[in-house]
Amino acid sequence: MKKRLPSIDVFRGITVMLMTLVNNPGDWGNVITPFLHAKWHGCSPTDLVFPFFLFVVGITTVLASPEPSFDKNTFLKITVRALRIFSLGLFLGFFSKIHLFGLEGYALLMVRLIFVALVYYLLLTKYDLKRQLYVVLGFLAILFTLAYLPVSGFENVRIPGVLQRIGLVYFVVAILYNSFSLKVLGGVCAVLLLGYWAAMALIPVEGVTGVFDKDVNVAAAFDRLFLEGHMWASSKTWDPEGLFSTLPAFATGLIGVFIGRLLVTEKYEEERVNYLIYAGLGLTALGYFWNMVFPINKALWTSSYVLYTAGLATLLMALIYFVVEERGIKFWIKPFLIFGVNPMLIFFFSGIIPRVLSTVKIDGVGFQQYVYKNGLVPMFADPKYASLSWAILYLLFWFAVLAVFYKKKIFVKV
Repeated sequence: MKKRLPSIDVFRGITVMLMTLVNNPGDWGNVITPFLHAKWHGCSPTDLVFPFFLFVVGITTVLASPEPSFDKNTFLKITVRALRIFSLGLFLGFFSKIHLFGLEGYALLMVRLIFVALVYYLLLTKYDLKRQLYVVLGFLAILFTLAYLPVSGFENVRIPGVLQRIGLVYFVVAILYNSFSLKVLGGVCAVLLLGYWAAMALIPVEGVTGVFDKDVNVAAAFDRLFLEGHMWASSKTWDPEGLFSTLPAFATGLIGVFIGRLLVTEKYEEERVNYLIYAGLGLTALGYFWNMVFPINKALWTSSYVLYTAGLATLLMALIYFVVEERGIKFWIKPFLIFGVNPMLIFFFSGIIPRVLSTVKIDGVGFQQYVYKNGLVPMFADPKYASLSWAILYLLFWFAVLAVFYKKKIFVKV
């Protein structure tokens, strides 16, 4: 029987809220320090968001199947869900590049919004599972054809991304969890982390080994080999959600599986919080010490980063579980539940809305920038706080939207 733990939704809600804040400043040139990614090596609060979400993907995989089993139907469900998540992320990269019959301005925006509505129906609503598979495979075939033929306007569309990595991690973690014992999963996790370290340290790039610079490292070289022209526009020569660095991300999800088993296994009930604390402290310490030879780095998703962030996630999970589940103190959790039960809705549309607002022009300036510069900037002496205020207003907007969904018990699931 599936076990529903409000503490999991609270954890996910906190993660989604932080994601919304850090991804939507009023001005990317004025962001408060905690909301900035580490420049390269290191880990800021913002660098915790993505691994925390992959960690909870592992936990919820366990909660969805407390007694793992693998058959054709299970494989179909996992495959369809993973492909839909991947496709949603891929579409975000295509949205601003959609063009049709030379249309411009609001006419083009309407065409793009029609495509958004179509994608929502195809990928975020429920219908026959096999039909979902055929639809998502056809959808992916169209997008990859546009990108790799290439069709004009789509030749540099980004292929990797956050949702794409979530989809891949979910697929691998769910298949492994439903197919093998925890001992095997532990071995896989160790091989991924140690193997990635060995590859990054020993495989030569440009004649040198053990280099972890932005452009000179194994992950970047791998991405350039297979994703040339389709990487993150801000870097172009490497991608923070690239192919090779996704391998250790699987370990982040697998650690979530181990924590998920700890949360649902009855024999651990009396000492559950203590075990969570021990695991969290141990993982954090291992990541911290591994950092001395393999630096903590989000863009490379280094093995030390996996353990360090998973440890912090486990400690936060221990705290939330203790307060919510063991002490029953729940008066404060509703705002986080509102965000936590509809993560895919905000993941997708939080990527669409800023793109739409930049298309709507007022005095030749995008709607967001017009409101921000004329409404918020004059109110603050420090532009960083004006930028933060926009992010908070955007978060409140989503709170209002998601509160309606929560009240009406509308939960959008892939």
